[in-house]
Amino acid sequence: MEPNSSPNTPAAAADASVRVPGAHPEPSVRVPGAHTDTFTRDHLPPPDQWPKLLLDQPGLQYPDRLNCGYELLDRTVAERGRDRPALRSGDGSVWSYGELLETVDRIAHVLTEDLGVVPGNRVLLRGPTTPWLAACWLAVMKAGAVAVTVLAQARPHELATICSLAQVRLALCDERSVGDLARAADEDLRITLIGSGSPYDLTRLAAAHSGSGPYRAVDTAADEVALIAFTSGTTGQPKGCMHLHRDLLAIADTFSAQVLRPTADDVFAGSPPLGFTFGLGGLLVFPLRAGASALLLEQAGPQHLLPALARHRVSVLFTAPTAYRTMLGQLDGHDLSALRRCVSAGENLPAATWQAWFEATGLRIINGIGATELLHIFISAADDDIRPGTIGVPVPGWQARVVDEHGEELPDGEPGLLAVRGPVGCRYLADPRQTEYVRHGWNMTGDTFVREPDGYFRYVARADDMIISSGYNIAGPEVEEALLRHPEVAEAAVVGRSDELRGEIVVAHVVLTEGSEQTADSLRAHMKAALAPHKCPRVFVFEQSLPRTATGKLQRFLLREDSA
Repeated sequence: MEPNSSPNTPAAAADASVRVPGAHPEPSVRVPGAHTDTFTRDHLPPPDQWPKLLLDQPGLQYPDRLNCGYELLDRTVAERGRDRPALRSGDGSVWSYGELLETVDRIAHVLTEDLGVVPGNRVLLRGPTTPWLAACWLAVMKAGAVAVTVLAQARPHELATICSLAQVRLALCDERSVGDLARAADEDLRITLIGSGSPYDLTRLAAAHSGSGPYRAVDTAADEVALIAFTSGTTGQPKGCMHLHRDLLAIADTFSAQVLRPTADDVFAGSPPLGFTFGLGGLLVFPLRAGASALLLEQAGPQHLLPALARHRVSVLFTAPTAYRTMLGQLDGHDLSALRRCVSAGENLPAATWQAWFEATGLRIINGIGATELLHIFISAADDDIRPGTIGVPVPGWQARVVDEHGEELPDGEPGLLAVRGPVGCRYLADPRQTEYVRHGWNMTGDTFVREPDGYFRYVARADDMIISSGYNIAGPEVEEALLRHPEVAEAAVVGRSDELRGEIVVAHVVLTEGSEQTADSLRAHMKAALAPHKCPRVFVFEQSLPRTATGKLQRFLLREDSA
């Protein structure tokens, strides 16, 4: 069934949600296109602040009107059938594509007929990674609304900021994650729970629509906003990154199709949550686009991943470098024979970690760099094209270069700022920082890179992670990688500390393996044998753990504050 040319007509909002007094529906202003609530279109950056988009390429020429929820689910069912497995849970239960489609359609009926959602309304999704949360995301897409994805670990002040910036009036929330959201809610936010057992629980409301039949997807335009993904906001107010319906397909048709190259028989799994675009792509968009299945784990730390990989015969894994390094010490007794693709992103992958994983498993980690602003990975390499110590080359459909602060391209071998462009670009939600990220038609990622003469891109550091000591530019990740080559260093983070004589000195925060008796002097000797003297840490701080975001990214700014 093709998308309907007119959206389903919503009924008045019913008392099917947990109401905060004073709730009222979004205003509806009819404009050309499917969105009757035009908030997101009204708050896009002006066109002259957009990056240049590369859409006139084979495989990336999308029709003017498409609904990504329909394309990812209904079209896949039509092409591959209803009986194939789609979503798997850690307890062994499996949703077929047909069951997923029926559940998504029932949720979409609830959204539009019971909860009064109209195209363009923002719907916040919160909870652990489960098939129900994935189904809610797809239902929001099919209903022509805009998903606002947040991490289950987000705190009340973060949630309140996100709801305010995106003017969210409805949230679908797992009952186990509602506490902080309820504390963040203002009087206009309605929360519909998932798994509460209440008569107004989403699962019961959806079951009541078992006789409503298929839901005809709203005929959205390809360039209407489908998703607002917020950056972690660890160093300031979070930024809402607005992505279009065609963007969700473009990441599958570039990185996934051209680099990852999945098959319909693959089983995807990983640690990033669906609230993180790394996870949304790797655990939902990519497998559905390929007709494959995904294992959705509520607990996905390294200690949970290994047994799950073996039990469910996972073939494609998405996780962060720290998890690969941690799992190295726990591989014994776990059957990873089904695993054929390992993807790493979120932070830099040290060459030592890549080599150790390859030696232990025979698997080549596909390193990649992406950004919430650009939705997913845009530089990478796979198979024989992988060169440890580099990220790779621009993913087909993308372009990249290294530039100076004025946007002028630098010669190969010279470090500078990474600039990228492709079919997806940064569009902040009403944020003056748009002109900082997009300059001269390129997306400026905030990373320092070197382009090697053979065209491979090598990560140096985040631009704000460069340490300048006695006139030398020192990349913190390079020092960290040398530390991690020590067998008794489990984790390392390197930052600069202000110094009257040298400007800054290098400070290493180190987590040792259990039982290690290494000292600052022994680590200093190791580093002097590995690096030039000016790069060696002058101070070692031994930690029990390093501060990380909910998505596993190292929070160096907290260590810099401590060092100050």
